[in-house]
Amino acid sequence: MELFLSATPFEAEFLAGRAEGSFRFRGRSGLTGSGWVWLELGVGKVNAAMTLAAFLEAHPEVSRILVLGLAGAYPASGLGLGELVLASEEIQADLGTERGLEPLGFPALSVRGRRYYNRFPAEAGFTAELAQKLGLKPLPFLTADKVSETITEAEARARRWRAAAENMEGAAVAQVALWRGLPWAELRAISNLAGVRERARWRVEDALDALKRAMVRLF
Repeated sequence: MELFLSATPFEAEFLAGRAEGSFRFRGRSGLTGSGWVWLELGVGKVNAAMTLAAFLEAHPEVSRILVLGLAGAYPASGLGLGELVLASEEIQADLGTERGLEPLGFPALSVRGRRYYNRFPAEAGFTAELAQKLGLKPLPFLTADKVSETITEAEARARRWRAAAENMEGAAVAQVALWRGLPWAELRAISNLAGVRERARWRVEDALDALKRAMVRLF
C-alpha cells in the first residue's frame, strides 16, 4: 500500500475526488483510494514523527511513503512559484550545533550499520521513478520548525546547508521511514520564496494545481 502524507488536509484536497472513503486516526484526517491511503500529519516535525510512527505500527501493510505539500524556495535555487520539486535528501537543520549533530559526536539515527546526522537521503529507486515520470532533477530539502522570516535568513540557511527549498515536516518523515526500512520520496510545489511572509506575494493555488496535475500523472 502506498502512503501519501501531508501536513494539512488543505495540501491534499485534490485527492478527495479520487478517494473511495475517509477515516480518522488519532485525531488526524485520512482518505482511502485504490492501493493508496492519505494521512494528515499535523504541522512540524514532532507532529509528523509521532503520527507517522503510530500509523505504521498499526498498518504494517504500508510499502512505501510519499510526502506531498508546499515549500518555500530559497532565492538562489532557481525554482519558480508554482514549480514542482523533488527531494534528493532531507536536512534536519535545527538539531545540534550550527554545523549539525556531527560535531557533538552522536547521530540522530543509527540503523542497519549506517549513521545519519542531519541528512537523510531519499530512497534512490522511488525517487528516480518519480524524477523520470515528472522530468525533475531531485534537489536537497531543508526542514526546520521555524521557517525563514527574512530573505537574509533564508539565504544564510541555503548557503549553510546547500539546500534548495524549506518545509517543516520532511526530515521527520525521512527519519521515521529510514528507521522502519521503508522507501520514501518527497514531492512539493513552490508556493512562495523562503523569507517572504507577505501572503499577497505567494502563489498557493498555482502550487496546489501543480501537485494535483503531478499526482494524476503518477497515480
